[in-house]
Amino acid sequence: MIVYHRQGSSGCGGCLFIGALILLAMGGAPLLLNVFGFLLASGLFTILALIAIFRFFIYYVRRQASRYERSQTESHNLFVFLLVRILVRIAQLDGTITKAETAAITNFFRLHLRYTQSQLYWVKDLINEATTSTEPLESLLAEFKGKFAYEPRLILLELVYQVLFTNERVSNEELAVLQRIADYLEISGYDHQAIRGKYMARFHQGAAREDRYYEILGLAPGAPFDQIKAAYRKLSMQYHPDKVNHLGEEFRRVAEEKMKELNEAYQFLRKKFGQ
Repeated sequence: MIVYHRQGSSGCGGCLFIGALILLAMGGAPLLLNVFGFLLASGLFTILALIAIFRFFIYYVRRQASRYERSQTESHNLFVFLLVRILVRIAQLDGTITKAETAAITNFFRLHLRYTQSQLYWVKDLINEATTSTEPLESLLAEFKGKFAYEPRLILLELVYQVLFTNERVSNEELAVLQRIADYLEISGYDHQAIRGKYMARFHQGAAREDRYYEILGLAPGAPFDQIKAAYRKLSMQYHPDKVNHLGEEFRRVAEEKMKELNEAYQFLRKKFGQ
């Protein structure tokens, strides 16, 4: 079983301040002034001050990241933990992971999930841990399936698609991995097609808007209205934001964006059929 541990806060960055207190205790203000006068004269004071400021900044940001992590539910933190590990393991399928690939994962959290700098420090720590872990992709997927219901599994698959399709080209090998993930998570063929069709449509810019709306609903172009209505109702229930509310605000937004896409597709096709 993969165990999620909360990240610990980094050590105090105010070493320069602590050193000043020690000097005051040992020899009072004269000793403190003499030592700092020497450091200032030699140029070391500026360097030490910059180091202290930098360390304090790192300490502050990591403390904010730790505070954010503690403020979230266990379900949220486990979801992000497993999502990061799955994304890293996908990137490592060719035997290694590059800085560009880790940057792409970080940018996904920054741009698509709107993470702040403090939250990104937490994600970067998770990425660093994931790159040195040894659990296979299948174990991570089994853990995810065992801990989360069907609707969060749909959101996970949607997010993995989002990350991979930020690239200009998605290889056949990567598409096969996406199929493996859907199979391990026991996503139905229909639900997978509703996700896959939307992203694959990006590579067919000449496709009619109507065809893309059918794909968003997981249907073949030209499907009758009764199938459209049934598909919309089914997907609307699965992607309702309340189904993933326990995962946190950012994943509720993912569900809300999905609902907007479904509504747009349904309204367009409903008008086409005069309903």
